[in-house]
Amino acid sequence: MLKGKTQVITKLQHIAMGTKNMQAQKKSAITIKTGDLLFRETVSGNLSKAIDQVTQTEKQTHFSHVGLAVVEHDSIYVLHASPNGGTCKVRFAEFSHPKGDSTQVTIYRLKAAYQSAIPAAITQANTLLGKPYNFSYVLSNTSHYCSEFIYLAFEADSIFKLNPMTFIDPKTGEFAATWITYYQQLGMDVPEGLPGCNPNGMAASPKLERIGIID
Repeated sequence: MLKGKTQVITKLQHIAMGTKNMQAQKKSAITIKTGDLLFRETVSGNLSKAIDQVTQTEKQTHFSHVGLAVVEHDSIYVLHASPNGGTCKVRFAEFSHPKGDSTQVTIYRLKAAYQSAIPAAITQANTLLGKPYNFSYVLSNTSHYCSEFIYLAFEADSIFKLNPMTFIDPKTGEFAATWITYYQQLGMDVPEGLPGCNPNGMAASPKLERIGIID
């Protein structure tokens, strides 16, 4: 009787190990390619949460940041606009672990019909490096926020579009308190209705396909 139970347990263990191996293989099969868009989940911080709160789409994603992947000599870099570094080029590990805060990154890729836009976008993105971060989120030629940076990189091929920005909490119908305080500190009115873009809106583009998640 004991022998039978042992055999059953051993069989279950083999099944469990096989499942884990399959999951690991499936996870490791996700490959980042040049031109991929890397969307970062909301991390700790009121501003990241505030961005996510007022930019929800029917896709119900929760992204507060986006960068453009570049693969060079088997190393992965990300071109992006960061509050700390402005428009910059960083290694993937730095992008996925901001200030040591581990976060989930979801890969999106341009569909085949739009892949031809990638080389020009990479070239354009590189010309935009070295500028300060755009804390006002009002489109600018001298500073850029994350999704603005991506929009401009692909602008020549009209991959993404601008939409009226909103800072209104959908639950209350009023400006979110975080944004009121934020723009008071900047000494400007909340730029409600001005053209802009955001990570959740970009991820909802029909020109992109979701590839997978990297933890």
